[in-house]
Amino acid sequence: MTRPTGLEGHPDILAMRDKYERAGSSPAAQVTDGLTLLTGLWLAISSWVVGFNGLSRLSVSNLITGLALAALAMGFASAFGRTYGLTWIAPLLGIWTILAPWITRSATTASIWTNVVTGAIVLLLGLAAMAVGSRKMPMRA
Repeated sequence: MTRPTGLEGHPDILAMRDKYERAGSSPAAQVTDGLTLLTGLWLAISSWVVGFNGLSRLSVSNLITGLALAALAMGFASAFGRTYGLTWIAPLLGIWTILAPWITRSATTASIWTNVVTGAIVLLLGLAAMAVGSRKMPMRA
C-alpha cells in the first residue's frame, strides 16, 4: 500500500476534509447548495425571462455570473471538503449582482429589481454556505 506524500496525507488535512464533508452532507448544507444552484440558473436566464435582454452588457454579466454561481453550487454539493475554501466567492457574486445594473450602466426598473433581489438572495446563500463549514461538528466514532 502506498501512502500519499506531501501535505495530502497529513492527518490534520485529512481530518479537516472529513469535517467539511460531514458538514456538506448535512440537510442545511444540501438545502443551501440546491437553492444556490437554482438561484444561479435563474440569474443566468433572468434577462430573457424578465425581458431586459436588450441590455446586452447586463444580460452577459448575469449569464456569466449565474453560470459561475451554479458551477460553484455543484462543486459545494459534490465535494464540499475540497471546495469549502471557495465559499467566499458566492457572497461576492451576490454583491456584484446587486451593483451590476449601475456598473454596466444598464439600469432599468426591471433589471434593478431583478438584480437587487437575486443578488440579496445570493449574498445570503453565500454567507450560509460559509457558515456551514465553520459550524462545530461532532466527531465520528
